[in-house]
Amino acid sequence: MGYLSKVLRNYTEQAGDGDFLSVRCPPRTTITVQSAFYGRSGPLHPQQGPSHHRPTLLGTLPLEDDLHCYMSTALQKMLDECQDRRSCKVLVNSRLFGMDPCPSSSKHLIVWYKCRPNEYKSKVACEEERMKLTCKQGMQITVYSAMFGRTQQGTLECPTHHRRASSVDCQSGVALQVLTTRCQGKQSCFVQASTQEFGDPCYSGTRKYLSVIYACEYSASAWARHHPDHKLEHSTTQAPMHTFTVKYHERATSRFSSDT
Repeated sequence: MGYLSKVLRNYTEQAGDGDFLSVRCPPRTTITVQSAFYGRSGPLHPQQGPSHHRPTLLGTLPLEDDLHCYMSTALQKMLDECQDRRSCKVLVNSRLFGMDPCPSSSKHLIVWYKCRPNEYKSKVACEEERMKLTCKQGMQITVYSAMFGRTQQGTLECPTHHRRASSVDCQSGVALQVLTTRCQGKQSCFVQASTQEFGDPCYSGTRKYLSVIYACEYSASAWARHHPDHKLEHSTTQAPMHTFTVKYHERATSRFSSDT
């Protein structure tokens, strides 16, 4: 799943005391707050985090102690105000975050967030078939999960050759890497469900299949046309928005819309 952290986007918004901070996501997506900072000093670059403490969903990360005017409640407050919404607006003021450790100093709020698609698509291709992933014009593919091989649950689209075939659980270790390389950020792509592409993780004679979960998101150019004042960045350090185990992947495909 580490490949996802290099391709999913982060957005950053910031505003000073007395100003409104607005967070928006494109249609059919919702806000997922990654981190937030409110204080006197902040990062030179959004991915660096505040220079002394960076509150995140994984905890508070102390870095330098020479700058000490910040409020640790910023992340939780922004989660309360914006999480899982299409948009939100916050008036930046120290009263929003609780007791002010430095009331005489002017401060600012920075929010890092992602836009999580509300709808996912699933595709299954039996061994030696060609899979096509596609999005509408102005949208691009974001791969969330990929599995080549066979699981004990199997799939109705690709039944075993033998009625009493023993249950197997064999999966390629490079499926997500291959799909990310071939499809990530494109409007459409083709992938052959074959051992030439993914290797052969199963016993001889096992009928394998490729199963993919993906979403269609606005491309950077389409987003910029509709939101010229909002910054868009490519993440190289943030954790992925979602991670799927293969077992969850198999259960989830029945709940996601198929791309026909």
